[in-house]
Amino acid sequence: MTEPVLVGTDLRKTYSQTAALDGASMTVGAGEIVAVMGPSGSGKSTLLHCMAGIVAPESGTVVYNGQTLSAMSDKDRSALRRTEFGFVFQFGQLVPELTCLENVALPLRLGGLARAKAEESAREWLARLEVDGTADKRPGEVSGGQGQRVAVARALVTGPKVIFADEPTGALDSLNGEQVMRLLIDTAKETGAAIVLVTHEPRVAAYSDREVIVRDGRARQVEMVQ
Repeated sequence: MTEPVLVGTDLRKTYSQTAALDGASMTVGAGEIVAVMGPSGSGKSTLLHCMAGIVAPESGTVVYNGQTLSAMSDKDRSALRRTEFGFVFQFGQLVPELTCLENVALPLRLGGLARAKAEESAREWLARLEVDGTADKRPGEVSGGQGQRVAVARALVTGPKVIFADEPTGALDSLNGEQVMRLLIDTAKETGAAIVLVTHEPRVAAYSDREVIVRDGRARQVEMVQ
């Protein structure tokens, strides 16, 4: 493993008296691709959300580059997610009222970048993800595979250090899923970003450097899978 960039230790989280996480721990190295696998309801998405600072664990710690997320203010955690972290979800979660270009530019605009500069960068990323033809279309006007590539472009536009991908190919057919994963992995390697990849599909996990298996809210590290 490379130098750790993100470390979760003994994380516990309960929903309606059911333990989603029961002492789970995981470490992500700089530039590393880690697949988080496990059966439905095992706690793998909750683990991702805690590691990303979206959900606060009831106990345990998440440390990113020496910063303990629970010790940060809500404002600082939001800024961290906007600038240092990128997110790709199963259904893209693009803003339907915005064009694809505006969706990709949105994180930069929220960070205070001028519209012209933000959209210039967004166009470059749409081209890199091979969907520059979607720039002026709204999410409802593009295919699922195109929409997911737009979501990947949005995740990468800020130059994040860690990308959190939760079942990024779950709503796609095999061909589109392979294309999205190839573009995501290749681009992350070019930029040096680490990826935390939640999936239940072995063919998707095969893109990773190693696996973390989650069962009953606990995580087991599995070394190199390739």
